[in-house]
Amino acid sequence: MQDLVQLAQAHAKEAGFDLCGVTPVREFPQLAYFVQWVEEGQAGEMKYLESRNEHGELKRASLANAASWARSVIVCALNYNTDQPYSIEPAPSDRGWISRYAWFKDASQGKHTDYHDAVLRRLRDLEARITVAWPDPIRTWCYVDTGPVVERVLASHAGIGWMGKNTCIINEQLGSWLFLGVILTSVEIEHIPMPVADRCGSCTRCIEACPTDAIIAPYKLDARKCISYLTIEKRGEVPEDLRAGMGRQVFGCDICQDVCPWNGSVSEGHRAPATKAVEFQPRQELVDPSLEWLAQMSRDEFNQVFRGSPIKRAKYEGLRRNAAIAMGNSGEVRFIPLLEDMVKDGDPVMAAHARWALERLRAACS
Repeated sequence: MQDLVQLAQAHAKEAGFDLCGVTPVREFPQLAYFVQWVEEGQAGEMKYLESRNEHGELKRASLANAASWARSVIVCALNYNTDQPYSIEPAPSDRGWISRYAWFKDASQGKHTDYHDAVLRRLRDLEARITVAWPDPIRTWCYVDTGPVVERVLASHAGIGWMGKNTCIINEQLGSWLFLGVILTSVEIEHIPMPVADRCGSCTRCIEACPTDAIIAPYKLDARKCISYLTIEKRGEVPEDLRAGMGRQVFGCDICQDVCPWNGSVSEGHRAPATKAVEFQPRQELVDPSLEWLAQMSRDEFNQVFRGSPIKRAKYEGLRRNAAIAMGNSGEVRFIPLLEDMVKDGDPVMAAHARWALERLRAACS
């Protein structure tokens, strides 16, 4: 009989994953930093990261706090890289940037793909294969960014890759464009994978490239400054001192990954391999999207265009707020009439950001 590691890795390929590893449940040392990170308020408004069990313990600080029955964790990774532009490549100044993980449509169905569904579907397939093949009753639970686990820590211990200085998991062959999913299991394993060597070396490109200085030290990210947090999780007003650094990012940010040598670079002329998954074909209107289109979008159009998309997480008000900031950073004076209309649209948060953008564009004209 195969052990759990062999079984999971064999069936993970059949389920459509690019990488798979297994780690026994332990007290992972990196999670001590997670507790400190939360206590220092660096999670910002992401209160779900502070979820606690009945004893008041942070669930994500230890698997024992969240799932005391779990004895091992299967970690799977799926490549979502495409051959589309880098976020740092020159683009028309009237265009914004949506993080590439939110571009996708299922080529077989022609509709938007949420990566949670695409990864979870494969995890359920793998879970079923293992349950059938395992000789004894087995308890399992699947998570894709939805459970009280820190997937990146588990991935680093399961041999998927190392945690880079930008806190993303990096694999030597595939780079860091990886969706992660985990299956907690009740199976005891003795196998402890050899840790993947950290190959960031002396490179600090991600730290230097971050426009808002969110990577406060190697391997340490202050979410409150991160453009992904600001454009997706942050509600209400974005701190004024961070708006200029947001550039024309309207949903998420890929800069720290686009400059990473393990993903390739514009100057070096190579890229990490593109995905083979049919679900991850980009919707071209979301690659360098028109800021005018996003800013003028009605609520009904937002709901229709982004049905089933991770972009809905930013909410209608948040996406238009982000578009206003991007227009203020664009240098395009033709946006002035549109921003003047946005000042009057009745939403005080929208009006505040539109006024900021107007002042920025008018200053550029003078």
